[in-house]
Amino acid sequence: MARAKTQFVCQNCGTVHSRWAGKCDGCGEWNTIVEDDPTGAVGRGPGKQHKKGKPVALTSLSGDIEDAPRIQTGIAELDRATGGGFVRGSALLVGGDPGIGKSTLLMQAAAALARRSHRVIYVSGEEAVAQIRLRAKRLGAADTDVLLAAETNVEDILATLAQDKRPDLVIIDSIQTLWSDVADSAPGTVTQVRIGTHAMIRFAKKTGAAIVLVGHVTKEGQIAGPRVIEHMVDAVLYFEGDRGHHYRILRTVKNRFGPTDEIGVFEMSDGGLREVSNPSELFLGERNDKAPGAAVFAGIEGTRPILVEVQALVAPSSLGTPRRAVVGWDSARLSMILAVLEAHCGIRLGQHDVYLNVAGGYRISEPAADMAVASALVSSLAGLALPADCVYFGEISLSGAVRPVAHTAQRLKEAEKLGFGQAVFPQGSADLPKGGAGIWKTVNALPDLVASIAGSKVQLDQDDDE
Repeated sequence: MARAKTQFVCQNCGTVHSRWAGKCDGCGEWNTIVEDDPTGAVGRGPGKQHKKGKPVALTSLSGDIEDAPRIQTGIAELDRATGGGFVRGSALLVGGDPGIGKSTLLMQAAAALARRSHRVIYVSGEEAVAQIRLRAKRLGAADTDVLLAAETNVEDILATLAQDKRPDLVIIDSIQTLWSDVADSAPGTVTQVRIGTHAMIRFAKKTGAAIVLVGHVTKEGQIAGPRVIEHMVDAVLYFEGDRGHHYRILRTVKNRFGPTDEIGVFEMSDGGLREVSNPSELFLGERNDKAPGAAVFAGIEGTRPILVEVQALVAPSSLGTPRRAVVGWDSARLSMILAVLEAHCGIRLGQHDVYLNVAGGYRISEPAADMAVASALVSSLAGLALPADCVYFGEISLSGAVRPVAHTAQRLKEAEKLGFGQAVFPQGSADLPKGGAGIWKTVNALPDLVASIAGSKVQLDQDDDE
């Protein structure tokens, strides 16, 4: 009989090694490689031989759907992020920093579904039942029919779920605490997390219940464990937010049943999470209209337009290498904007410290923010405040040209709804709204934008040697 092969798996990134080593070649972490038995994978016990498969029944795409395809919670921001509600028979992974509000959001969702006569089971592997009841009492959900359990064994959880009527929603908090008798490794390891996730997904597909898995995140902000977990589930949501701000963002990064890059915005309060139906007013609530270096960016998150303030500070530097500090935006893209401003507009920032911040702790990922960032930088350097009722959006290329971006009409309509009467965006945008009441100004190149901001009051092409 051939000797069973063993492999060594990194518990931080999931990289497989042929032999043990102190440092992982994939992520560079130390003492994270653990021996793993590949024969103890999902669906096979240790040392079991392969068995001959049996054919399964094939069916066609046409046919009736037995149950409603989605379960709406009534929490509009959560339903928006999930694409319209939880899909029956699907598995959803929710990740976020400790204390960000994952358990609070899911408890509120469980209570909302229970009030709609849905059968909801909340399984916690980190807290006792008494602790869950305390949270439910604080959130005003103690009067609902949510069923609770404090268990970490996968086989016991599956037996509990199968003993009575099929649940509509099952919440597992968290997947890193589950362990199975199939593997001998400790809870939280790659093998146990993979087995637990696969068992829950298999239960969801078989019974039609929706499964929500809570996942811890690493210091880099990724779901703890191998990336294979994110490939196994149907949807992945990240709960983001800054501890210094009271709002939270539920961001969709993967969804097999709906759009990606969708967000739901919540506000943290003593009574739990409150929905924010208009995030633009939240991000612009404490804005100073007369301060130089502030530009309002009209962005798009999924299908929702959002207005957010971009703040820049340009100050002379006493260091040999000036500082470049960025919060809420890509630092590499800021370096590109600075290079384009110097190469094509004559704005020399080599002897200046540059600080860029997105107000409210919001994070911008789309390149349409280039024009807003460039406007804020020029405004700070010139000491001139931008018009208070003007929004900016557009992508800047390395040649200095300004390229059109998608969803122009939605951006302009959101700006008009919030009282902004002016907009600066690239020339050639096709989907302009009809009958707009605002003053729209189109620019073709970055020098045109700089000239419109500075005018004839400030000479931007400064010579530091003079």
